[in-house]
Amino acid sequence: MIVLASGSPRRRQLLEMIGLQFRVVPPDVDETLGPAEQAEGYVTRLACDKARTVAAREGGAVVLAADTTVVLRGGIFGKPATPKEAEAMLRRLAGRMHQVMTAVAVAQDGRVEHALDVTDVTFRRLTDEQIAAYVATGEPLDKAGAYAIQGKGAALVEGIRGDFFGVMGLPLRLALELLERFGVTYRFTR
Repeated sequence: MIVLASGSPRRRQLLEMIGLQFRVVPPDVDETLGPAEQAEGYVTRLACDKARTVAAREGGAVVLAADTTVVLRGGIFGKPATPKEAEAMLRRLAGRMHQVMTAVAVAQDGRVEHALDVTDVTFRRLTDEQIAAYVATGEPLDKAGAYAIQGKGAALVEGIRGDFFGVMGLPLRLALELLERFGVTYRFTR
């Protein structure tokens, strides 16, 4: 059994989907973007901080953590604080390609390894009415970039190039590769 250092229901759902045994210990880390921090470094730092923080409290446990952000032309789109902020983000993403960056980290007893997934997502052109209607569902408010590709936000997407699960918040192939380095081998049957 591993420890998932995340409060994300999507990450829990993905691990449950593949049948991995885990328990959840939400991390408590500062997610403030540093003044000169770039997106790749930011998500990687947060994933590693989450994994380290929980591993320090859970001696001997193998801890899996991740962090996701949306990037458009160097600008980082975190989780919107208000519906107005969600609408503004979606207006900027509409009709454009952006990147979804998800860093994954695994920690145990002071050792940390990490990897980064970058997936290109292209949005359809959207009207202000479509954006307002999507925001009114409430779905965008706890999602990086103000959308959930696995939910109603799928209707915003024209296409993706990369890892769908990375866009959801946990690129399973990277998570399984990192876990294997810590002796956690995935098996289809138990």
